[in-house]
Amino acid sequence: MNIALFGGTFDPVHSGHLALARAAADRFDLGRVFFVPNLIPPHKQKQPLSHFSHRYAMLALATAEEKDFVPSLLEAPCETAETSKAKVKNTPAPSYSIDTVRRLKQTLRKADRLFFLIGLDAFCDVAKWHQAEALFRECAFIVASRPGFSLADVANSLPASLRPSPAATKPFAKIPATGDIILPGVTVHLLDGLNFSVSSTAIRDAVFKNKPLGKLVPASVAAYIKKEGLYRSPK
Repeated sequence: MNIALFGGTFDPVHSGHLALARAAADRFDLGRVFFVPNLIPPHKQKQPLSHFSHRYAMLALATAEEKDFVPSLLEAPCETAETSKAKVKNTPAPSYSIDTVRRLKQTLRKADRLFFLIGLDAFCDVAKWHQAEALFRECAFIVASRPGFSLADVANSLPASLRPSPAATKPFAKIPATGDIILPGVTVHLLDGLNFSVSSTAIRDAVFKNKPLGKLVPASVAAYIKKEGLYRSPK
């Protein structure tokens, strides 16, 4: 089975996330897409996030009618027996993608193929990620392309040890980011034709300003946000 891991803060999950996952599932015959809300995203450690339980609950609501979409607890907070008795939670470490991928792979069959689903904006920083080279060895990537990016931009975003030479990428500087990039230790599939203007930041701002969410999020997620009083203060 082809399986994708789709990580993010999902604060909140929105229609763009769901459309991206559906497009990837259809294009690459994905039997499962695991939506993994980050506990402590390394690049956003100082950014206040809604509690994990809220973000997971919204994912569960948003994916309830999609049998191949699975809200995941791979990065859920945990307590040891000692801290639980003392009612003191552990201070969690950053949620590194390499660790999450390896935990998920421990639950898969040998015949399963794992993909890492990500947007191109985030992929452009992948070389800075913890053990980035190892991550590319663990799984293939599905990257949602965007207008204005070239194949050279994608190749040049790879970790230095996996990146082709400038001479090799120069001919692709004006070629749109579509198709596949297959290199030693790297498999990147570019998913084009997607262009979503919705963002979690815009949704939080809309709720704060008491504006209607319309189709930005599923109705069940909008109802949950209202019921729980989320995003009523600026972040």
